[in-house]
Amino acid sequence: METLALWVSTVTNVGLDTARKLVHTGAIVLFLWAARALILRFVWSRSDDAATRYGWRKVTGYVAVAAGALAIARVWFTGFGSFATFAGLVSAGLAIALRDIVANLAAWIFIVWRRPFVVGDRIQIAEHIGDVIDIRAFQFSLMEVGRWVDADQSTGRVLHIPNGLVLTQTVANYSRGFPYIWNEIPVLITFESNWKKAKEILLEIVANRPEALSERAEQALREASKKFFIRYPILTPTVYTGVRESGVLLTLRYLCPPRRRRGTEQTIWEAILDAFAAESDIDFAYPTTRFYRGSEERQAGERP
Repeated sequence: METLALWVSTVTNVGLDTARKLVHTGAIVLFLWAARALILRFVWSRSDDAATRYGWRKVTGYVAVAAGALAIARVWFTGFGSFATFAGLVSAGLAIALRDIVANLAAWIFIVWRRPFVVGDRIQIAEHIGDVIDIRAFQFSLMEVGRWVDADQSTGRVLHIPNGLVLTQTVANYSRGFPYIWNEIPVLITFESNWKKAKEILLEIVANRPEALSERAEQALREASKKFFIRYPILTPTVYTGVRESGVLLTLRYLCPPRRRRGTEQTIWEAILDAFAAESDIDFAYPTTRFYRGSEERQAGERP
């Protein structure tokens, strides 16, 4: 090590003490890089799971950077007293000059500690909705859903969002806590239709669908209630009745996983179309305009 320091001092024309520090710094970086590479190689040989590999890659990277920063600081600063003073001055300067960056870093610590979301969760923050695909020290990335695409499906765009938004914006998590969402399908039928029969048909369709989740949802609710104050009096599917200008509105309400909302809706609509087509006394309603001519209606003896 001393020989290498002498060579560095000769080549770079710096003092011997500085050369020693440069050599020690290079050794620290090389050691941490090699250690991380060996750990990742071992993990890669034992697991093909993408989530496991991603987690180890991120954790080893953070640990290597933190350990390297501390080790290099001890090389370049005489004792932790001077280092602490230097770090305090640097932190104060960064807090003023790089406020947004510091806020993003603080939010990253909050994300790692409190875990409002993890990789794989579907979240909404501000007007952005998507699946979390990466979390870094200054930003996290979403695979966007929604926007011009119907029913929360992917647009193909990757959004890179500053971590600081987590501290100032509401974060809605579709996946953690209670892993289901309520979905509603409005079905409008004419006033002349047999709405009671239609309601029974709809309730049978939504209750007997193959992917009904009532039992699993109850178990998930019991688990979520251990951590959050969540109470749903009814988890079974239901159909609500209402009246609109064009007819009777029957609204199906049921639980489904967030990523299967469009698929379940398609299955239910296809069953509704088949069932209503077989009924002569049930018709879908749509906006219509009716004209009443008083003289002709009175002669026919009809009510307006």
